[in-house]
Amino acid sequence: MRPLSIAALQTSPAPRNPEATLGTLAARLPAVKAAAPHVQLVLLPELHLSATPPILDEHSGYADEVAVTIPGPITESLGHLARETGVWLVPGSLYERGEDGEVHNTALAFAPDGELVARYRKVFPWQPHETSAPGGEFVVFDMADVGRVGLAICYDGSFPETFRQLAWLGAEVVLQVNLTATSDREQELVMARANAIFNQLYVVSLNASEPAGVGRSVIVDPEGLVRLSAGNGEELLTDVLDLDAVDRVRRFGTAGVSRMWEQVTRAGPGIAFPMYGGSVPDPIATPND
Repeated sequence: MRPLSIAALQTSPAPRNPEATLGTLAARLPAVKAAAPHVQLVLLPELHLSATPPILDEHSGYADEVAVTIPGPITESLGHLARETGVWLVPGSLYERGEDGEVHNTALAFAPDGELVARYRKVFPWQPHETSAPGGEFVVFDMADVGRVGLAICYDGSFPETFRQLAWLGAEVVLQVNLTATSDREQELVMARANAIFNQLYVVSLNASEPAGVGRSVIVDPEGLVRLSAGNGEELLTDVLDLDAVDRVRRFGTAGVSRMWEQVTRAGPGIAFPMYGGSVPDPIATPND
């Protein structure tokens, strides 16, 4: 068994107040650790630390106003929190000002020693509503003796290529942070399960709670079964994922019968995919291969 003990905090920021939101996170991390002493990874929702205004409030210019450089003071603070609590910290995403001045919606991951180990810029912003510039690559990171983790942000989940590429990069669990306040959360839940089934991996789809979002976060296993589901309000989802289940499902099949991942990796290189200008490549080996 390769356990990954996770605590996903379905919560809301202090609107338009990133400093207060960071302060609240600093105060709550020890409480999360006290509630689940074995927790290895703590997860927050999309744009939580940017403390975005409610969906119906005026947003014009807000992303540009609060965008931060990475690395910078915010990563120093978050690294300190990870180190102080001894957890892997994925504090959702925030608005990042890139080297060219463009603003990205960027997810971060910190190791327990405080090192920034991953930075992912959202490849599929929610257009035309989201004005941040798209990123150009998908990102995974390794947790020693546990497994490989992929990062995704909200609308990324509407594009099957996102989770397929993360699986190709060796991800066994995808952390998908969301800020959904609209009535399409039901469709997002269907896609979270579908992405888990297609790629035979865990999906943690964490949404913001009311009033920032509509909540309804889920943790889905490699067979597409929902392990945990949240309501609309603030809630702490705790679970221990067995990443060996990914190996089991890929070897013996979903429900013990369907081995889609094995088939596509075996037969895929010989199948032409003209819409992508080629064929299925050999997957990148996971840490346990």
